[in-house]
Amino acid sequence: MPAFALPAVVGHRGAAAYAPENTLEGIREAKRRGARWVEVDAKLTADGVVVLMHDDTLDRTTNGRGPVAAAAYAGIAALDAGAWFAPAWQGARVPTLAAALALLAELDMGINIEIKPCPGRDRETAEAVVGVVRRDQVPGRPAPLLSSFSRDSLAAARDSGQELPRALLIWEYPADWAAAAADLGCVSLHCADEYLTPDWAAAIRAADYGLAVYTVNDPARARELHGWGVHSIITDRPDALLAAL
Repeated sequence: MPAFALPAVVGHRGAAAYAPENTLEGIREAKRRGARWVEVDAKLTADGVVVLMHDDTLDRTTNGRGPVAAAAYAGIAALDAGAWFAPAWQGARVPTLAAALALLAELDMGINIEIKPCPGRDRETAEAVVGVVRRDQVPGRPAPLLSSFSRDSLAAARDSGQELPRALLIWEYPADWAAAAADLGCVSLHCADEYLTPDWAAAIRAADYGLAVYTVNDPARARELHGWGVHSIITDRPDALLAAL
């Protein structure tokens, strides 16, 4: 077993099948659905505040418009981040990473923070995330797992927050995955369901990395991946996959 233990199921962006993604409401819903951990996306506002947001623009998941990197936090904080999902969630807001860490401590949950930089802000975003974790993580809580597709972000997280565990996010198969994970000091690899193969899963396990797969919502597929030795499934439906596994 790898030294870093991933939970069997992680709620994707909270519990994205049931509540608006990357919100405190979504984290609470994940807890209600049985998840012990959630995965969220972290971005920087124009004035350097780390917020939970996946897209480079505000358009899809709020009633705002334009790039996140061009908007100050005060303006983002006033937006509605729930009505797009369903009327019942109207009034949900875009939370700061600090607020999410406080809620997770209250709920006794773990977190995988995906560093999701806007274009050109790879190192800056990673350093800001590390700064928030060091300042606002409740003492005694397990360290967050920092992940990213951006190798520049992971390098910055390694350099500025060496004590924090890191994971390399991967879409298609890269020939240098093992060298990259070693260079970045990663404890796990998080692979796309579409591209993971049994042989690749076995190689990751043989190299003693944790292995997570995203985004899996079908219980039968989750059981198949579990049979391949996958340690953790990242899912929009944590309750369904917990029942399946």
